Amino acid sequence: MAEKHPRLRLDDNFASPIRFSLMAALLDGDELDFATLAHILQVGDSALSKSISHLHATGYVSTRRGEVGSRPRTWVRSTARGERAFGAHLQALQEIVEFGGHPARDEAGSG
Repeated sequence: MAEKHPRLRLDDNFASPIRFSLMAALLDGDELDFATLAHILQVGDSALSKSISHLHATGYVSTRRGEVGSRPRTWVRSTARGERAFGAHLQALQEIVEFGGHPARDEAGSG
């Protein structure tokens, strides 16, 4: 049986450019605060909040609330589960690019 097309391994949780960019920003394992993420991703508070909530519900990021001085802050960090899922998503994207989406292309030759 032929190997499945790599697009079938893409994770729909990263279909949103904001969620994809959010996970990429968190790849180094750092915990970033909401304002820093909004600045890095160049996105409004509402869109970022929705993206964080979505990824939190899937278990791909964790959040921590606290205060700096008297101001409330939210920090976000990717989870091990999120890092694995994002890595698999990136691998599938790479395979699509490298093989043109045809898993057996390197074996079949270019004809």
